[in-house]
Amino acid sequence: MGRLVQNWIAPHLPADTAFERIDIAQGAEFPQVADYDGFILPGSEYGVYDNPPWMAELIDMLLRIRSARVPLLGICFGHQMMAHTFGGEAAKADLGMCVGPRCWTVEGTTFYAQVLHQDQVSKVPPEARLIGGAEYCKNGVIEYDFPALSMQFHPEYTSQFMIDAVEVLEGTALDTQTAATARQTLQRTLHTDVFVKKAARLFLRG
Repeated sequence: MGRLVQNWIAPHLPADTAFERIDIAQGAEFPQVADYDGFILPGSEYGVYDNPPWMAELIDMLLRIRSARVPLLGICFGHQMMAHTFGGEAAKADLGMCVGPRCWTVEGTTFYAQVLHQDQVSKVPPEARLIGGAEYCKNGVIEYDFPALSMQFHPEYTSQFMIDAVEVLEGTALDTQTAATARQTLQRTLHTDVFVKKAARLFLRG
């Protein structure tokens, strides 16, 4: 997963940008905020309502990132966790699992990006600004009052990754009908480069 995020954003950052994957869900030690120029919090199989041992420490780290005004980008779970931490809310949506390309509009620009989620942000934090969403997911892209941005969609997911993911998840996380519906759309042309420049500027400014 970390490699997909890096492949997506690295071409829009300086050539000497270094990336480090820290798998806190597998017991990796939490980083010191001051040791990094920015953070990306990606997707996860967990929800903000779960209680794994590392979640309280993650919330504490996100608060320290905000206090230090270090750039922060959240994707899917990261989007939900940031909202949850900074005074908003996230929860399971009634519409079930959403899989495959969806149409998003961010600050007047419309594009398709992949999704794989059921949870959504149900309340935007008070000191944040809603800048985009989708017909089925209104609170889809949020900017914060420090160098931070989050999105519900997965800009890093390629069509081939999603084809493989549906194959693996069918019969467990995805029922047969949801998987079949997703397959009908997975080859749709994606336009996530429209959004990546905005995400990269977050770190370039920082």
